[in-house]
Amino acid sequence: MAYRKLNCNTGKRRALLRNMTTALLKNGRIETTEPKAKELRSIVEKMITLGKQGDLQARRQVAAYLLDEDVVKDLFDNLSKKYTDRQGGYTRIIKVGTRRGDAAPIVIIELV
Repeated sequence: MAYRKLNCNTGKRRALLRNMTTALLKNGRIETTEPKAKELRSIVEKMITLGKQGDLQARRQVAAYLLDEDVVKDLFDNLSKKYTDRQGGYTRIIKVGTRRGDAAPIVIIELV
């Protein structure tokens, strides 16, 4: 399988990942469940790679996916310069524990 379904239909899953990607790039770290974080990691790394390219087409692709124009501007101005010498691995997943209600594994995903 190419991706995790996360027990959602396509529209809800896409909206969830867009919101989480925007929040992670805006705040630097978020707390979520482990399967969501593992799906989010690949999307965020693609966004940062597009930010490192820096051309107009990459900016349009990122702006079409992210929900906040300020996050797009910050990605291309600040984050792309921060990761110029890094060849991937822009995120880190730290296991925190389990959620009390349903024992789902909780992790913190953050930018390195």
